[in-house]
Amino acid sequence: MEFKETQAIYVQIADYICEQILLTKWQPEERIPSVRELAVSLEVNPNTVMRTCELLQQQEIIQNKRGIGYFISGDAVKKIKQFKKETFIKNELPSFFRSMYLLDLDLDELKPHFEKFKKSNFN
Repeated sequence: MEFKETQAIYVQIADYICEQILLTKWQPEERIPSVRELAVSLEVNPNTVMRTCELLQQQEIIQNKRGIGYFISGDAVKKIKQFKKETFIKNELPSFFRSMYLLDLDLDELKPHFEKFKKSNFN
């Protein structure tokens, strides 16, 4: 995994885990890879992964079953989508709307591009 310098690594790992859940690669109630396994596969310090797990536990996306490992919460998908939507609307949409306004773009013009994107990336 390649990390950006603009965001803390543990937050980027949390985004990666959330993406795996949203893409249904990891299912609710399923055990996620151990801290050590994630650290090795992502080439980061295990303490960084632990910090990620603490963040995701606070958001109730994963749960720690002592002695067994971390498991995805039953309602993780709902919680991730809610959090991601709020973040997107607050942080990214204003810039997107500004560009649309400056370029005189209409939502109807963008719809075919969005459909093409979905088709080529998620089918």
